[in-house]
Amino acid sequence: MNKDTLFKEFSIPTYDQWREAAEKTLKGASFDAKLLTKTYEGITLQPIYRKEDVEKLQHIHAEPGSAPFLRGINEAGSTQSRGWEVSQEILAADADEFNQIARHDLERGQTMLNIVLDRASMAGQDPQEALLESVGDGGLSIFSREDLDTAFADINLEEVPLYVHAGPFGLPVLALIVAHLEEKGLDTTKLRGCVGADPVANFISNGTLNYEMSAAFDGMAHTTRWASKHAPQLKTILVQGHPYHDAGGNAVQELAFVLATGVEYVQALLERGLSIEDITPQIQFAFSIGSNVFMEIAKIRAARMLWASIIDSYGGSEAAQKITIHARTSAWTKTILDPNVNLLRATTEAFSAVVGGVDSLHVSAYDEAIRPANEFSRRIARNTQIILEQEAHLSKVIDPAGGSWYVEWLTDEVATKAWELFLQVEEQGGMLQALEAGNPQAQIEDIAGKKAENAALRKARIVGSNMYANALEHPEQPSKLAIEPAKRLKAHQSHLAKHDRTAIASALETLSFDQEDLLEKAVKAVQAGATLGELTKAMHPTNTKSITVKPLHHHRLAEAFETLRQQAEQYEAKTGMKPKVFLANMGQVSKHKGRADFTSEFFAVGGFDVLRQQQFTSPEDAAQAAIASGAPITVICSDDESYPEIVPAISQAIKAGKPETTVLVAGLPAAEQLDAYKNAGLDDCIHIRSNCYQVLRDLQERIGVMS
Repeated sequence: MNKDTLFKEFSIPTYDQWREAAEKTLKGASFDAKLLTKTYEGITLQPIYRKEDVEKLQHIHAEPGSAPFLRGINEAGSTQSRGWEVSQEILAADADEFNQIARHDLERGQTMLNIVLDRASMAGQDPQEALLESVGDGGLSIFSREDLDTAFADINLEEVPLYVHAGPFGLPVLALIVAHLEEKGLDTTKLRGCVGADPVANFISNGTLNYEMSAAFDGMAHTTRWASKHAPQLKTILVQGHPYHDAGGNAVQELAFVLATGVEYVQALLERGLSIEDITPQIQFAFSIGSNVFMEIAKIRAARMLWASIIDSYGGSEAAQKITIHARTSAWTKTILDPNVNLLRATTEAFSAVVGGVDSLHVSAYDEAIRPANEFSRRIARNTQIILEQEAHLSKVIDPAGGSWYVEWLTDEVATKAWELFLQVEEQGGMLQALEAGNPQAQIEDIAGKKAENAALRKARIVGSNMYANALEHPEQPSKLAIEPAKRLKAHQSHLAKHDRTAIASALETLSFDQEDLLEKAVKAVQAGATLGELTKAMHPTNTKSITVKPLHHHRLAEAFETLRQQAEQYEAKTGMKPKVFLANMGQVSKHKGRADFTSEFFAVGGFDVLRQQQFTSPEDAAQAAIASGAPITVICSDDESYPEIVPAISQAIKAGKPETTVLVAGLPAAEQLDAYKNAGLDDCIHIRSNCYQVLRDLQERIGVMS
């Protein structure tokens, strides 16, 4: 039975008919105000999408494996088609601990070794020259080949791909890794994954670079040439969107600035004699995946399209237009409060990444914002993406969202807006000049400010933080990776003592950007005993001036509300009790329950203990109970009809008995009525349009909670 026969008795409604029916259900409310959604990307989402919305899109009939690679870089049925790499970040400061975690997790479903370096190693510094607090901070501390021998013990890098952000100047880290391969007799041509430098990401995150950007590009050119010949499956150029996302930017900004950075790198390498066909296979892109499911899917799909267009404009072949994408679920969206909810956040974000078509993925541990992941939280995060692959079978479908009128339309919208912003950056002279002028930073700050405002107003809901708080929860204090800097200093001194310093100095003298075989010479220096810091200094003259730029402020959306809760916790530790709020619930339950529930939730997100066990029939009884409770804040809860009679009476009575008490009313009286209440002693009102964060912060400060 065909569809024409099956549905012949039913007419197909037009869009106008559907809209007319929808408007009737709104009962006079504005269709646009109620059913259109405006995103932070400046895109207006419709409530329904039709075939007409996508008919004119050029990419709608794109095939998998064909430019512009909207539907992925592999052809349907290709032997290359497979699931993505399970690339969980391994957080350990010590090489022994790293090895134990890595071997454990590789045996349980992880397929790519994702190494996070500490701040000192990322900067190319040995423990002795780095700030002590940077040693082991945020990741693995390494300075010698022996460190990597320990970290990679019983792990065959011919079989396990790597993912390493090697800092702004990746050559020294790559030299250590290659030296390890040589020591173990492994073939560099089988080395897969990414050991990538991303100087712009480090620059914008830290606000400074200890040498000219041209030196970073010189190092990038050398690693790219070497990898093209000796490790063709390894990528050495990393282009990350995390700094923009983690500072509060939107999907369009992250995509546009990543593309502009990629072009900056391509242009720098072309100027250093590489061809477009040499450069593009060595580039690895990395994005953060936020909580807007379809927007993130569209971002990944649009990235493939736009990068293909950019490389095509350089005359790159269709093979050169392919893009490799790593993703991590968002750090920006994670919370310290009610951290189990992060399991759900990470799952939806991982789903977006997989449906969008990433090549490798890290899923955040639910306790990422609190502490380094333990065995349990690593297992849950790892199994999240394994379930998506092996139980949801998402790896068996090419471009799962393809053909959806909404997703196809949204992909085009994201691509269009990202391209417009990309062109603006190019008109400013490229990404570096735009950053020096502060334009991307200003745009990111603008969006971050809007997100913060919506969170403060609770238009944007953060479950467990600014809504639905667990009043019984005692949040954990965040902790960092543990390492003894003195132990690393001792190890560094021991390493220096047991190697021939004359031989090392001789090897380091040969390191120059003028040498075509710079990487090979660096590896020989490592085998002689040279350290990460020595390699870095040998290739950067001591008279090189550092460069600076306004850094992006990396933070999480929930931090403001977490601070309120932290202040309340500290107050409780000091006084033995939480800050209290008394609810003067007036009249029958039907009169006060709605506003009492709202008020309880409102104050719970600030760590207040809400006293609401009683209800009262007279203002005098309510005022006496409020004073007797000892609570410094009282909120009157009832219906609008009762307020003119009870609010002035309760306010006057409380102020007469305990004038320092803050008296509020739940609801939003008319301006004239509110003025009359204030004249009677009321301090203010709280309602659904209140700036929840600012109100709670002001109240905490007023009653002495803020330290």
